[in-house]
Amino acid sequence: MAIKGCCSVVKYLVVLVNLLFWVVGFLIVSLAIWMLSDPTFLISMTQNETNYTIGLYIFLVVGGLMLVVAFLGCCGAFKESQWMLTSFFCCLLMVLVAELAAGAWAFQNSDKLDNVVRSAVKEAVQTQYGVIPMRTATLDAIQKHYKCCGAEGPNDWQSSAFNNAERPTPSIEISNQPTIYKVPETCCVSNITPEQCEKATQMEFLASTKKQPHLFADGCMEKLVQAVQDNIKLICYVGAAIVGIELLTLILSLLLCCAIRRNDNYKH
Repeated sequence: MAIKGCCSVVKYLVVLVNLLFWVVGFLIVSLAIWMLSDPTFLISMTQNETNYTIGLYIFLVVGGLMLVVAFLGCCGAFKESQWMLTSFFCCLLMVLVAELAAGAWAFQNSDKLDNVVRSAVKEAVQTQYGVIPMRTATLDAIQKHYKCCGAEGPNDWQSSAFNNAERPTPSIEISNQPTIYKVPETCCVSNITPEQCEKATQMEFLASTKKQPHLFADGCMEKLVQAVQDNIKLICYVGAAIVGIELLTLILSLLLCCAIRRNDNYKH
């Protein structure tokens, strides 16, 4: 005999929430696949390639686990199966604990993130642009999107590997810096011709301290730090909402499991 009354409402609430979890899990898997296939995804700037890829695979596994958890929850509620609901409860509890642990770690290390982003952008401009294809594509995307140039400004390119391709490491001595150097075309403002952009990207040492009207004057470092901070706030709000829904779902699934057990005892 199927459960009735208030327990029936709980049953369909569990199904509804698990459909939401299934959608979230599907979005996480899709996002992870997109980030793996798109080298210009901006968060890759703050990681080395190995750690970045490992992190994305972990993200992919988390999304897959949410799909499995949602499946167990939906089937367990529909079929009124105690073992499926128990498995759902245990899996969701593990996911919740992992999320809380990750959130606590992120909160404790949040003050280090700004420095990590700044040093990563500086290193990308000085030693990686034009050398590592993934970093080149990422920095180009950042300069276009945020309308910026270099780490702190266009002058950063003077001592970069982009202008010292034949040297093992870029020199920071004034006497060794090129008199005429170039900046990437992605530093050009959008309302100029290709000819104006090409001319603007060939900068002279004596004029490097002057503002170039055809180039973005602001550096990318501060803009990227601000963007990361804004995204972290959004992630915190979304994460808090997800944790709240998961706690509610744990309670509802426990109530439903108890109702099914009482119903089974009543039949016998």
